[in-house]
Amino acid sequence: MPPVLILTRRIAQLLVGLFLYGFAIAMMVRAGIGVSPWDVLSQGVSLQTGIAFGWVTNIIGVVVLLLWIPIRQKPGIGTLLNVLLIGPSAEVGLAVLPAQHVLWQQVLLFAGGLALLAVATGLYIGARFGPGPRDGLMTGIHRRWGWRLWIVRTSIEVVVLGIGWLLGGNVGIGTVAFALLIGPMVNVTIPLLRVPTTPVPAADPAPVQIGEPR
Repeated sequence: MPPVLILTRRIAQLLVGLFLYGFAIAMMVRAGIGVSPWDVLSQGVSLQTGIAFGWVTNIIGVVVLLLWIPIRQKPGIGTLLNVLLIGPSAEVGLAVLPAQHVLWQQVLLFAGGLALLAVATGLYIGARFGPGPRDGLMTGIHRRWGWRLWIVRTSIEVVVLGIGWLLGGNVGIGTVAFALLIGPMVNVTIPLLRVPTTPVPAADPAPVQIGEPR
């Protein structure tokens, strides 16, 4: 694939992935059975301040991005667009999706949102324009001080979840499902959707010698 087409694919993946990521968050919020730890925090802050959920998501993204400064983590264009676009796309989803109150509909909507979020993560991370602010905070702390990734991630998300819950965010079975399933799901989608770093030339067929089996 020519370099210009690779770049076009990367940009398209990034933008589509970020929009779908926000929309997937809205699906899980409307399901009403619990959301991810960071979204629990956004819900709690939104409830306490009256600021719309999507804008709170943006604000928290900016705050997290500022925490990159002491750990010397450098953002990419994908990081900045993550901060800017996920909140508005979540607001679009919240505007068009009604809240669900029947259990099977809640489970179905949450499962669809979780699956869409895994695909969206593969798209935007696979575009190779830099991690989101929250993932970058985790990897930056790991690189800066050498703490194990799972310890850093677990510690951050437990603190975030606790604060969000105290502020009134929705913690439920969906929160547990997210914690258990999102890792294995993105472990499939990220390699599958990763854009190649360089064009791979087509291999020339090996010459066939006389008498050589074909």
